[in-house]
Amino acid sequence: MENKFGEFVKAKRLERDISLRKLAEELEIVPAYMSDIEKGRRYPPDKEKIYKIAEVLHLDKEETDTLFDLAAYSRANGVSPDLSDYVMGVDNLRTALRKARDIKAGEEDWQRIIDMLESGNGNGGNE
Repeated sequence: MENKFGEFVKAKRLERDISLRKLAEELEIVPAYMSDIEKGRRYPPDKEKIYKIAEVLHLDKEETDTLFDLAAYSRANGVSPDLSDYVMGVDNLRTALRKARDIKAGEEDWQRIIDMLESGNGNGGNE
């Protein structure tokens, strides 16, 4: 198991000068468990604890997204825990993802979709 998640958490924790014990206390877990996560001996925690890690470490949105992605990468065929409920809750999203997979949509295709959504041309569900 790669340890990018644990390495990222440890680096951010040290940048913010937060002790392992303090982080574990805030997460309501024992320090040994937090240490095991940082060392890659355990998988990342559940979604709620990942949000709490982001909060305690004062991560911005981009860093929080990275944290969730690293949690997904630590497991085979993982999906970022912050996205799984959304993906499973929107039927058309699953259909779109499967169509994109089938036509082998690439980065440029997805960037056009992101650009459309950001420009407001996606209607944001307000048809």
